[in-house]
Amino acid sequence: MKKERLQKYARLAVEVGVNVQEGQLLIINSPVECQEFTRLLVKAAYAKKAANVIVRWGDDLINKMYYENVSEAVLQEVPHYLVEQFKYFVDQKAAVITISAPTPGLLKDIDAKRLQLSAMATQKAIDFYRKHMMSNGSQWCVIAYPTEAWAQKVFPGPKAFERLLDSILVASRVRDDNDPVAEWHEHMETLARHNAMLNQYNFLSLHFQNSLGTDLSVGLVENHLWGGGGEYTKDGIYFAPNIPTEETFTMPHKLKVNGKVVATKPLNYQGKLIEDFWLVFKDGKVVDYDAKKEKEALKNLLEFDEGSSYLGEVALISFNSPISNMNVLFYNTLFDENASCHLALGNAYTMSIQGGNEMEESELLAKGYNKSMTHVDFMFGSSDMKIIGITHEQKRITVFENGNFSF
Repeated sequence: MKKERLQKYARLAVEVGVNVQEGQLLIINSPVECQEFTRLLVKAAYAKKAANVIVRWGDDLINKMYYENVSEAVLQEVPHYLVEQFKYFVDQKAAVITISAPTPGLLKDIDAKRLQLSAMATQKAIDFYRKHMMSNGSQWCVIAYPTEAWAQKVFPGPKAFERLLDSILVASRVRDDNDPVAEWHEHMETLARHNAMLNQYNFLSLHFQNSLGTDLSVGLVENHLWGGGGEYTKDGIYFAPNIPTEETFTMPHKLKVNGKVVATKPLNYQGKLIEDFWLVFKDGKVVDYDAKKEKEALKNLLEFDEGSSYLGEVALISFNSPISNMNVLFYNTLFDENASCHLALGNAYTMSIQGGNEMEESELLAKGYNKSMTHVDFMFGSSDMKIIGITHEQKRITVFENGNFSF
């Protein structure tokens, strides 16, 4: 892989992804295997005059040993220094780049209860940080870079790493012959046009149907806003939370989701791969479900907290899109969610309702906002997906036909 192409990718993440500002602190969450690319990110950030760059290294194999060996008491401990670190990031309004490089199935033999105890303790301790980022208190961006373990899962055999890296860059619109920063700005304008049209319709609800068994009505909160592509922080800084992205999304009403949805791609949750699963909703809540593999992991997700069995996001993506057309299962939500319409269990984004970032939590909840300490996307789009939007005047508008936008 040409180094120039990776430098373009790093520049894209820094200049478009988080749009780091002169004098701003940048945090990079990176797996240890991604050190070479992380150095390119740091270099690109300092070129844009970031005040400082702090790299927080992670190691999936060490994490696995932690889950295997420590006591349940230790699993539920959240070190004071860690909480103070996140408080510092919030106080500084730090921009955050997270490199997504999962090891699918690594934790499949770990007792799900142990994973749950650790996750819940951490989320409770740094809930203030989650709220800050999910309300766009500062810029954040999730990107990807391969590890050998991930690459072998996606492309078993020789040159797996190179094949996965090339796929990631193609999906992110980074080529030898283009300026990805300019191309991304054009792409975000296209997504903005979709958002504008959906906002103009101001649908009361959406009805999803396909031949796999999905028959789902999703009510939308009043004064909802469709977003996707680019977002603004509370201070007016434009950024791209996900690279790549193809979605336009909004906020479902917590209590107005009814019917059945059938997932079309596996879900990698806490290192376990949930496959061939479906959910049934009644008045917003999941009341029945099943999975052919890792049903216990799905159960843990739905029981994570009170809000994790309700929806916090509905996202529309044409089946005819760059990632979908690759026909590659990435085992990574960042990519797989952008190949398909998806829903998210758990917390909603406050920016998805008019004035939501300035509202008190009680006001948001009264409008149908779902509160949770988790937010997990799963994919349900298909080539024959039909979506009908129902307006407040009860007009039926075809939004999707045969898996793609009809406008």
